[in-house]
Amino acid sequence: METTKHTTLKQLMHSGGDGVPPRPRRKPPIHKHNEEEVKLAALAISFNMRLRSADMPLPMQERALRHARALLDAAAHRRRPNPTLLARSLKKEFDSVYGPAWHCVAGKSFGSFVTHTPGGFLYFSIDSLSFLLFKTEVHPISQTS
Repeated sequence: METTKHTTLKQLMHSGGDGVPPRPRRKPPIHKHNEEEVKLAALAISFNMRLRSADMPLPMQERALRHARALLDAAAHRRRPNPTLLARSLKKEFDSVYGPAWHCVAGKSFGSFVTHTPGGFLYFSIDSLSFLLFKTEVHPISQTS
């Protein structure tokens, strides 16, 4: 006696028509943001800033954003803030707090291609100015006779 397997219409509809049951659908990943990330995002919004790229601990990012905003607020009496002075001040702040070899570029339009130490890179903009802050390693040059 011959046995046949009957597939119901419901099974075919849920299987894609080939009789093979579908794979269970994965739920989309839930992104968990820690409190520091949320705080930094709120700070950026309140300061009219945009974080473009970062490889830097969140407390350091916050320090850079606060310092840059304070510099721009202090220069508000000028018609146009001087990007060179802003970059120098942010660089000196980071050199004094986090050690030497920080570099900063500030302006309305610039290109860059830099190598930085891990955990030492931040690119953000405030109003119409962009800031690129990064750290490099310093190696002493040995003098040979």
